[in-house]
Amino acid sequence: MTHYTPIDPDGLVEMCAQTCLDLDGASIVGVDGASPARPESIAEAIAATLRARGRAAAVIRVIDYLRPASLRLEWGAHDVESFRTSWYDYPALRREVLDGLRHHRRWLPRLWDGHSDRSFRDQRQHATDDQILLVAGPMVLREDLDLDLGIALRMSPPTLRRRLPPDEHWTIAALMEQQELGPLPDIEVRYDHPERPAIAIR
Repeated sequence: MTHYTPIDPDGLVEMCAQTCLDLDGASIVGVDGASPARPESIAEAIAATLRARGRAAAVIRVIDYLRPASLRLEWGAHDVESFRTSWYDYPALRREVLDGLRHHRRWLPRLWDGHSDRSFRDQRQHATDDQILLVAGPMVLREDLDLDLGIALRMSPPTLRRRLPPDEHWTIAALMEQQELGPLPDIEVRYDHPERPAIAIR
């Protein structure tokens, strides 16, 4: 049975940052969470702490790696399986971020703008040998993304129904399915109440 320990929000960021600092060399950290959990904000706070400790760190938002609308919406705007497998360009994330960092010491901050449905045309960034990149957003913990550390901000379906707009409730099934299918996180956070999280470390 998994044991969860209460922690305050600042302590959560500090603990995650310290765990990241223990990683050797250039590393990829996933911060997985549905939009109400604001995984990008947690990732930014962790990155700021890492930089304050002298470690190069940057955040890549999964939402900036959307696929073009013509591909994303091929099976309709509310297809659960498409949302889980085809809305976000995971192969591009692997190529431009994970493999880019590990093999070439560079990464692409953003790929596709969902609002304009156009490429961001960002330039690749150069990495230090101890660079940490935090990939943040929904459904980041996946077998096809070989992360060095996985952090999961878990919200229950009832909480997601309360916090998501009604027109996004259909995504909950995909989020829960990926949670079941994906690898276990190294740090799992019960996050129904972000002001009172609880953690389990594996």
